Amino acid sequence: MATIQRSPATRLLQGSAALMARTWPLMARLLPERLELDANRSVWAAGTPDYQPRAPLTGNITADLAIIGGGFTGISTAYHIGRCFPEHRIVVLEAATLANGASGRNGGLALNWINGIDNSHPELTRYVHRLTSAGLSAMRAMIDRYRLQVDHRFDGTLTLHTSPARAEAAHAEAEHLRGLGIPVQFLYPDELARQFSARGVYGATLEPDTGQINGAQYVRSLRPVLEERGVAIYEQTPVIRVETGRQVRLTTPQGEVRALAVMLATNGYTSKLGFFRDALFPLHSSVFATVPLTTTQREELGWRAYAGFADDLDRISYGSLTRDGRLVFGGGSNQSYAYLFNNRTVLTDDRAARRAQAAMLRTLSGYFPGAPALPVAHRWSGVLGITLNRQPLWGRCGEYNNIYYALGYCGHGVNLANLAGEFIADLYGGDDSRWQQLPFYQSRYHPIPPEPFRWLGYQIFTRLTGRSPRV
Repeated sequence: MATIQRSPATRLLQGSAALMARTWPLMARLLPERLELDANRSVWAAGTPDYQPRAPLTGNITADLAIIGGGFTGISTAYHIGRCFPEHRIVVLEAATLANGASGRNGGLALNWINGIDNSHPELTRYVHRLTSAGLSAMRAMIDRYRLQVDHRFDGTLTLHTSPARAEAAHAEAEHLRGLGIPVQFLYPDELARQFSARGVYGATLEPDTGQINGAQYVRSLRPVLEERGVAIYEQTPVIRVETGRQVRLTTPQGEVRALAVMLATNGYTSKLGFFRDALFPLHSSVFATVPLTTTQREELGWRAYAGFADDLDRISYGSLTRDGRLVFGGGSNQSYAYLFNNRTVLTDDRAARRAQAAMLRTLSGYFPGAPALPVAHRWSGVLGITLNRQPLWGRCGEYNNIYYALGYCGHGVNLANLAGEFIADLYGGDDSRWQQLPFYQSRYHPIPPEPFRWLGYQIFTRLTGRSPRV
């Protein structure tokens, strides 16, 4: 009798179906979604050792605007609306501590551009670059204005091109952008090697004035600035129920807020509040950081200049180098990204975390052969908010148009989330003219299938193609 040979794709589909059949009873018990809080163990949080969270909300209060989430988006929104409307009562409700989410658990890169928008339209391309470049400048100006104690560097970042064909295409794109007046520079391998000697690289695109920033220090050091302006900040205060209406009612474990308007500054955690469940999903991105490297170690590594880099592969990897010499690295393999069933936002499997770290070290050693010998001091994961078309979601909704949101940064949140505060302040004030060119402003989104198809689709895609969704 002849043996029927099954293709790898067929075996994968059958294996995934069998896995779903075995695990579905357990997974089903996870419904509905639960609010989960994770400790922030990143190198960025380690840079705020004396930080003490504010007391949780107790009792009932009222507000003109209640902001849910104390990361880049929430704090930026509170700052800009507080500056434009000093007479309004603004309240920030953070489930854990400020910068406990992706704002304090990212890879540190502060970049231009917006994922999901190509550069085929010259005016839109100029507009997006001008907008995001202004966002980076605004962060640096904020640090200078308030003399914030924030570790940062903005001496440029690189995109590494990993084949001759990719390098050639990138060179052409750089010339196109320069023709639009955008100051990017293509570096040939010999030019690159003098400052950044990475193996297997056929060229790089340099974006000047981009860089790296400690998000936990940035967000937490702005707390006294906001409080001086009258913003009330409650940490350790998860919102467990939202009741919409002309006046929005927010229930917390020990209190209640009644607000005329609400801002959803929760990115990958937003579905826990019952909003945008079919619009974005939380993708766990693993990162690690070394101990501070000596000058000799950095010289042996070949990293002599630039704040950071990302590569051009689908399983994108990225790295940055802090002022004190810590190498921060993430991505580069399917092991370093994970989607957990039912939008789970806490990655508790330590074995998976260690596999992710081992895979990331292998990827990093492909660029820097001496990397595996570097001592690792911190490893962590952060939750990204991913949309199907990789474009953010910005706007407002609700029967009374009093629910504001800025979500789905798809890996570019360090800059976009801070820029979102300016956007929300303008929208709140009734003047959105600066933002109307953005294709994702108040736009319809591509829905993501519900569970179990969402989880199953992610597993099939990543295993069948060997790729993680590029963010």
